[in-house]
Amino acid sequence: MLQKLKPYWQALPDIITYQIITKPLIGLWIYLLGRITQTLLTSTGRVAITSGDFMFLFKTWQGYLILLLGLVSLFIYVAFDINTKIVLARNLVTGEEQSVWKSMDEGFRSISALLNPRGIIVALYIALIAPLLGFGVSISLTEGLYIPTFIASVIADTPLYLILTSFAVLVFLSVGVANLFILHGILIDKLHIRESSKQSGELIHANWKDYLKQNVLFLVVMMAALGAVVVIALVLPLAIIYVLPLSTGVTRVLTLFFILLGGGISLLADLFATPVYLMKMTQLFYTYKKGQPQEYAKRGSKRHPVIITGVVAAVVLIIVLTVWMDNNFDSLFPNESKTKIIAHRGGGNEGPENTVAGIEAACAAGAYGSEIDIQRTKDGEYVLLHDGNFKRVAGDSRTPEEMTLKQIRKLSVDGEPIPTFEEALAASKGRIVLFTELKGDSADKKMADDAVKRIKENHMEAECVLISLKYDLIDYIETKYPEIQTGFLLFASFGATDKLNCDYLGLEEESVSENAVDAAHDQNKQMLVWTANERESQKHFMCSSADGIITDNVVQATKVQKELEKRTDLQRMVDRILTIVS
Repeated sequence: MLQKLKPYWQALPDIITYQIITKPLIGLWIYLLGRITQTLLTSTGRVAITSGDFMFLFKTWQGYLILLLGLVSLFIYVAFDINTKIVLARNLVTGEEQSVWKSMDEGFRSISALLNPRGIIVALYIALIAPLLGFGVSISLTEGLYIPTFIASVIADTPLYLILTSFAVLVFLSVGVANLFILHGILIDKLHIRESSKQSGELIHANWKDYLKQNVLFLVVMMAALGAVVVIALVLPLAIIYVLPLSTGVTRVLTLFFILLGGGISLLADLFATPVYLMKMTQLFYTYKKGQPQEYAKRGSKRHPVIITGVVAAVVLIIVLTVWMDNNFDSLFPNESKTKIIAHRGGGNEGPENTVAGIEAACAAGAYGSEIDIQRTKDGEYVLLHDGNFKRVAGDSRTPEEMTLKQIRKLSVDGEPIPTFEEALAASKGRIVLFTELKGDSADKKMADDAVKRIKENHMEAECVLISLKYDLIDYIETKYPEIQTGFLLFASFGATDKLNCDYLGLEEESVSENAVDAAHDQNKQMLVWTANERESQKHFMCSSADGIITDNVVQATKVQKELEKRTDLQRMVDRILTIVS
């Protein structure tokens, strides 16, 4: 196995040099792009683009300019980054002597080969489709792309959507597999993109069995090598530390050091993953072209200043971080979680959806809050309902706006009556904070005014938060009724999201980062996470700085929160560090 890994080990200096040069440049451009975008947004009276108002991008010249800048930047980044890595891989496979700078120059000049409709589609596929599929070569800038959980659940629960999505996935996978070597043909064989696509399809068709075999073997070898490094650098040292009769202080310091070392190894693995995989793909490209195995060119095993300097700098940084973390241990790794637990749709799974019984179940389970959804009826009343109609919960396909309150009173959810907003307020008063989402087509300024009126009549300003996916509605409430607490729900954003006009920001769980939470706190806002149902997800956000989680599994969440108080120092460190880096 060591012999198989040797070419990749010898390639590390060039890969590290490339990453050291390009990452700061990419970071600088992203910063400048952010400043330009923020200026354009400010000129429209906005501070951010969110999932609640993204349509403005297609209605203003500023929006079109932001889209153009973003797409052009993404195209250049994808083309340059992948092209350069393939050029580096070619040099490493063939033994061609070329500096990293010259490889980067060649990669940049090769962008012109993709300046056509097919090339743009290839770049967008790599940037946007590959990360969603979890297949093929992708870029670090967009590797975190995902389908929001609530959308994925709708797809999974709707047969037609599931069939269409599955079909789209199969189409994209087929296209991706057929064009795996398209960039190799352009960069190495200097083919036109149309010819390169045809060649790639022929190579894959003729060698797909070997390609699968080689990829599986490659993955096994790499995972085994990484696992061995983790065991040697992290698992064994920690096992020895906790066996030796060391003082608590020494144990804590050594544990911090090796956990940080493990984090550094994880970061390096992430930086090397794509370049190393492209080396393997490039070797296979030459093999399939020649019809016989292509061996990596032999390279001298000499010391390289990049590696030596990098190792020394990394060790010094880890030592400094270890000392700092040890001095601030309890604040960095708190032993208990103060994250608020908020029951989804009344009481989550603890009671019937959006009912008084559900709210009471949330109270009994020890939840801090209960999230409900209100919609307006035909006669101007407000009832609790999440969906667009009563079909799923009560077997009636009519919408609230098509029915009077008297008609709705005849329906029930799991035997429980559908309550009005006033009844929900009465059930929660003095017991639990009510997070009320203004929902559906009837969610407008009238609904906002009426909801505020009812909250004030019950003197529950401190016990209610009005939330919505519609930012203009939240902005209206926060501006007209500053005494009312508000929360804006979103699953994607760009810009100064933390400066939006609201008291709470509610982010879909996959889009929450520690940086986003810290930014919200800097603006005196609280951060909610929705909808954290899985045990690991709940634990993750309870170990973060998030202020609250909205969940269907309230009892499970309270158990997780109590379990966190019994953790060892090592568990506290691991939980917190994993929360920050993931």
